[in-house]
Amino acid sequence: MKMLIDFFPIAIFFLVYQLTKDIVLATAVLIPATIAQVLFTWWRFRKIEKVHLVTLALVVVLGGATVIFQNGDFIKWKPTIVNWLFGVAFLLSPLIGGKPLIQRMMEKNLSLPAPVWMRLNLAWVAFFMVLGAVNIFVFKTYSEETWVDFKLFGMMGLTILFILIQGVYLARHMKDPQHNTTDSGE
Repeated sequence: MKMLIDFFPIAIFFLVYQLTKDIVLATAVLIPATIAQVLFTWWRFRKIEKVHLVTLALVVVLGGATVIFQNGDFIKWKPTIVNWLFGVAFLLSPLIGGKPLIQRMMEKNLSLPAPVWMRLNLAWVAFFMVLGAVNIFVFKTYSEETWVDFKLFGMMGLTILFILIQGVYLARHMKDPQHNTTDSGE
């Protein structure tokens, strides 16, 4: 259910854009949809993740600029800014919290050596930075309709691919639960 809530604003944006081919109107609908997402999340879970607050702020500011100035370029910058902010957060996380952000997110379910956590964290930094740059390339090079498709399907596809590659990388570092390291017969 949480994934559906997270997906709601972009699905509404995409649907309105596909029906109207009007990025300003789609953005005008995106703003209240994102507000509704955050309010529903608060009502349902009694907490709001920072990512939702950052996204909401950028949707309101850049979406508002899109609607006020009737210029879709403002909203096209949002994915780049969000991804670059995440990249910076992951990059600075070991300095601020003592541990890489990816470790803080996953360590309850996964035990890895410190250098592996750091490499994994840096991979996420690179991914976020590259994804932000690719967004700029797509919206500057291709049509608005192509960018809207890329925003939904391309970015999601690249993220899923990155997570799968990460899974393969992590599999090399995971210990076999059948393997008993306390056995003196080794």
